[in-house]
Amino acid sequence: MTLNIRGELMDLSIPKVMGIVNVTPDSFYSGSRTQSVFEIRGRIEQMIADGVDILDLGGYSSRPGADNVSGDEEYDRLARGLEVVKEVAPWIPVSIDTFRASVARRCVEEWNVDIINDIGGGTLDPEIQETVADLHVAYVLMHMRGTPSTMQSLTDYQDVTAEVITDLSKKVYHLRGLGVNDIIIDPGFGFAKTVAQNFQMLNELGEFCKMGMPVLVGISRKTMIWKTLGVTPEEALDGTVALDAIAIDRGANIIRVHDVRPAVQTVKLLSQLSKD
Repeated sequence: MTLNIRGELMDLSIPKVMGIVNVTPDSFYSGSRTQSVFEIRGRIEQMIADGVDILDLGGYSSRPGADNVSGDEEYDRLARGLEVVKEVAPWIPVSIDTFRASVARRCVEEWNVDIINDIGGGTLDPEIQETVADLHVAYVLMHMRGTPSTMQSLTDYQDVTAEVITDLSKKVYHLRGLGVNDIIIDPGFGFAKTVAQNFQMLNELGEFCKMGMPVLVGISRKTMIWKTLGVTPEEALDGTVALDAIAIDRGANIIRVHDVRPAVQTVKLLSQLSKD
């Protein structure tokens, strides 16, 4: 498994850690929120020191009930973070968490970002997949139904894993036709899935790996952890580490996390086991 990043192949035989940098005031986990340049710089510098492989910047919270923001406001937030990244660690691969084609284009053309991470999988902006094809960057294809405000009412699956794979496969076919070469599959944990459905997908993660593309798992501090444990997102780090380890063991190539250091340590330990 490899990704083409700036003309170089990123080897995913050892899983990579994607660190979340939310340039927002209202993301669901308060510890991930950064707004000032000082806060953004501190978070990025700490992630670099902790061994992050990819930075994922977001300027629009997908939390149910979060405020809607315009494309211009989302871009302005992202540009604030991207300016810091280019000063602090210009070598680090950068992903942008956006569903908007206009925002994706500006971030790639003005800041040379490497990956577009689309929570809508092309459903929230019909132009984003053609835009990604035109820009020749990697694309995270995530599964979701509805919108962030309606998704939790759209969890009627007969077999969540099979239906999500079917939906993603159709979109992969479309993307290949457009000429998108580097596609990363994201099952969309927490997006239009119940807690039980999230655990079913994690248990059956190997089925997603059979699609033949890198698989990204983003479960950091999510509802499936803190509701199951009866804690808060702020208290869900231990559960996150446990489930990330299971995800890696079942084939995840990228884990998207708020807390980089424990994720890097988890990857290192599991990589040692795989050598025996």
